[in-house]
This record gives sequence, structure tokens and C-alpha cells, in this order.
Amino acid sequence: MNQSLLSTPNRRIAVIAGLVLALDQLTKALVVRYIDTSDEGVEVVPGFFKLVNWHNTGAAWSIFSGNNGVLAVVALAALVFLFLSRRHFDSHTLLGQIAFGLIIGGIIGNLIDRIHAKHVIDFLFFYLRQRGGDIISFPAFNVADSAICTGVGLVFLLTWRSDRTPKPVESPAAK
Repeated sequence: MNQSLLSTPNRRIAVIAGLVLALDQLTKALVVRYIDTSDEGVEVVPGFFKLVNWHNTGAAWSIFSGNNGVLAVVALAALVFLFLSRRHFDSHTLLGQIAFGLIIGGIIGNLIDRIHAKHVIDFLFFYLRQRGGDIISFPAFNVADSAICTGVGLVFLLTWRSDRTPKPVESPAAK
């Protein structure tokens, strides 16, 4: 087998992705089993946070709603792109490996939902109830979404950090 696919950085990325995937699928299975889609959810912190069982056929904030199949193809393309371009990112560093593992595990977790359930299961819902009773909320999300966002944030941090690292100055004699 190809030695580069079995290298420690790739194994670390795979282990992190596997852990994210397992946690994502476990939490979604628990939500499907214990929280009915017709329920208002389970209020964990009144006026701030509840567990819900909402189905999303779109992307973040339900944009592109109803395009589950197209978004599944986009997710597959993203996985292929990430795999093929991993060397161009900081996948040789521990932080880069964590970032890639989080992103890959998250994409696969939501892709499984899209293929198996024909929608993504979102269940973490943060909101604020105003005095008049109206609600200001953040869109519901899941473990996979959290992993993807955290991984992308780490990639931005790594990029920013590498852009700020002073480059060695070439001496005039080296030219």
C-alpha cells in the first residue's frame, strides 16, 4: 500500500475524522430516538438553549433549502478536493492535522445524513427570548457543523500565522 497514505499525519487526520464522525452520528441517533420532530424540543437552559430535531435539506441557515442531492455532490467534491490538496495546507503540523480531521469528519457526518435520511439532522438550538416573547436565534446546528466551522477557523488561523511569520531574507551573495 502507498506509504504516504499510511503516514502518521494521515493516520492522525483519519483518527480525528473518525472520532468526529462517531460523535456526530451517535448524537444524531439519540436525537432521532428521543426527540420528536413535532415537539418544541427539550429546553436545557430556559430562554437560551434547547435540543430540537429539525431536518435541513439545505446548507447553513437553510440556504439552498430543498437541494439535498446537489449539496451531497458538493460535499463529495469537497472531500476529493481536500484529499488531493492536503499537502498545500499545513497538514504536516499537528494543528493542521486537527483542522483537516475536523473538517473531513464533519463533511462525512453530514453527507451520511444527506444520503441516508435525505436531510441533515440539526439539534443544537441557541436563542434569546425577548421581553415581548419574540425570539432571536442562531440557526440550529449539529456536531458535524461545529467540527467543520472549528476546522475552517483553524485553517484561517494557520494561514494568518504563516503569513505573519518572517520569511528568511536572501543575502545578496546568494543571488
